[in-house]
Amino acid sequence: MNPYTILVVEDQEEMRAAIEAMLTVAGYCVVSAANGHEAKRTIATHAIDLVLTDLLMPGKDGIEVISDLRHGNPQLPIIAMSGGGRMPASFYLNIARGLGAETLLGKPFSEQRLLAEVEKALARQEAE
Repeated sequence: MNPYTILVVEDQEEMRAAIEAMLTVAGYCVVSAANGHEAKRTIATHAIDLVLTDLLMPGKDGIEVISDLRHGNPQLPIIAMSGGGRMPASFYLNIARGLGAETLLGKPFSEQRLLAEVEKALARQEAE
């Protein structure tokens, strides 16, 4: 069993459930939040090893989540994901990279890509 705990922050329930299922089957412990406000509460009460966050969400969005994390937990690995909105996904993902997200995932993405990026981010964390 994998000892890592991953926080999935995603406002779309079906997408959040699909990501949770992929990570759980791969052996990760998964906690989730539907928005940035829930993510902040979850981070305060759980030991999180990696955050996987959507960027465009109502209320507190993923950009704010990344910014908050970089101030409070500068070493925590962050994977940002986006399907775009008013602008193409690459626009939002580049902002996320500038704020400190190490990995960017454009939606849709495959289970293999998700798991490979999670493994790489956790391996980088262990190496530091």
